[in-house]
Amino acid sequence: MTKKKWGYLLIALMLVVFTACGSKEGQDTPASSGESESQSSQSEETSGEEKEMTKLTFVLDYTPNTNHTGIYVAQKLGYFKDEGLEVDIIQPPEDGAPALVAAGNAQFGVDYQDTIGPAFARENPLPVTNIAALIQHNTSGLISLKENPVNRPKDLEGKTYASWGLPIEQAMVKDVIKKDGGDPDKLNIITGNAASIFSMEGSDYQAIWVFYAWDGIAAKVKNIDSVYFPFRDFNETFDYYTPTLIANNDYLKENPEIAKAFLRAVEKGYKYAIDNPEEAAEILVEAAPELDKDVVVESQKYLADKYIDDAPYWGQIDKDRWNRFYTWLYQEKLIEKEIPADFGFTNEYLPGFQK
Repeated sequence: MTKKKWGYLLIALMLVVFTACGSKEGQDTPASSGESESQSSQSEETSGEEKEMTKLTFVLDYTPNTNHTGIYVAQKLGYFKDEGLEVDIIQPPEDGAPALVAAGNAQFGVDYQDTIGPAFARENPLPVTNIAALIQHNTSGLISLKENPVNRPKDLEGKTYASWGLPIEQAMVKDVIKKDGGDPDKLNIITGNAASIFSMEGSDYQAIWVFYAWDGIAAKVKNIDSVYFPFRDFNETFDYYTPTLIANNDYLKENPEIAKAFLRAVEKGYKYAIDNPEEAAEILVEAAPELDKDVVVESQKYLADKYIDDAPYWGQIDKDRWNRFYTWLYQEKLIEKEIPADFGFTNEYLPGFQK
């Protein structure tokens, strides 16, 4: 719950902070002087065949979890080093990963298609581009306790949903209820900042939004009998991309080969996690020892076949799915300005991409 709320709440802060950074108009304008500093560290020959490592900053969207495993594997197993890259993985600041990337103070980061949508729906869109899908299909949905189950959206009639109080989130929940033949007006919505599957018993709510790969798996590991359904089972529009890798537009334009090298290393990291989920889980726990190892291992096993799934290659973003979700946002008046088709993403830096 906290993770998704974090993303939505940071949109407003992101726009304010980016403006304060002195950005110029247009998507492809320089974001800040911080970018030029990062670019100055690009590879330069020193002596003989030795080259200086290219230093990059990569900002997470949240605390480390199995969405990020491939990044940590690439760092631990030397895949970044093999590409001549020295990557600093950092936690997101209060104003969020997209703001830091847009300002040029990080070249790459993690975000989500839904939360970044409002930042694209403006006269001067945030100058970042989604360059890879970390998980091919949306694994988020609603979870409830088996003793008082919500087996499908229609079952939410007369029940209470603990919401973050955000328009896009609530609109999606009401949409799937309607699609399932239910009456969304019969749903009781409360705001529950601390709501979780672990505190649901005895609470005044019966359903919450979770990412199954983490919270759903955690409930299973902790022997909490639960019922879960994904949003995309009831509306294909909600099979959008979450999470994604984002990059600074100017950095992509001026350093395309570095971007490709970065993604080559990241792809190797995720493919290793696919083939070796338990070993990859060990690498993540080593990097973030505060994590529950049992949850990490089971989550890693679950995601092993979700990173690529049915896509033709790792990281691919399908334009039809991408566009469909942003069209829905505009039609539902959840964003003020229509986002142009194919805007905000590219596959061209991915190792598997072919023109």
